[in-house]
Amino acid sequence: MLIIGLDPSLSCTGWGIVAKSGNRLSHVANGQVKTDPKASLPDRLVVLDRELAAVMAQYRPESGAVEEVFVNQNGQSTLKLGQARGVCLLALARAGLPVAEYAPTLVKKALVGTGGAEKAQVQAMLKVLLPGVTLAGADAADALAVAITHAHLLRA
Repeated sequence: MLIIGLDPSLSCTGWGIVAKSGNRLSHVANGQVKTDPKASLPDRLVVLDRELAAVMAQYRPESGAVEEVFVNQNGQSTLKLGQARGVCLLALARAGLPVAEYAPTLVKKALVGTGGAEKAQVQAMLKVLLPGVTLAGADAADALAVAITHAHLLRA
C-alpha cells in the first residue's frame, strides 16, 4: 500500500510517500511544493493544487494523511496555513483517498517517542526507519513523518 503524507504550508508544502507491506515500510519519494511569495494568494493556492495533483497522478497513493494546523501568534499566518491545508485535504479527497489528520505532537511521538521532539530528532529517526533516504528538505521530512505515523496507525 502506498501512503502519502503532507505537511501543509503556503510557502513550502512537503510531501512524502512510503510503501507499507505488512510491518515493513520503504521510502518511495519525497519532495516540496514551493510557491512564489510575491504571487497573489489565489495564484499560490492554484500552484499548490496543481503540483499536488501531479504527485497524486504520478505515484497513485492509496491512503493519505495531513498534519493538523497549529495556531501561532500571528492570526494572518494561521489563516494562510489553514488555506494551504484545505488545498492539501482537497487534493487527497479529489484523488479518492481516505484521509487522516494528525497533530504535530502525535507525529513526533510516533517517530521519536516524545511529542516534544526537535526536528533534528525526527529527521534522524527517518534515516533509521528509511535507510538511504535523501530528504528534499525539512518540509518533506515532516511529510514523511506524517506518512509513517499514518502507516503505523492504519489497521490494514
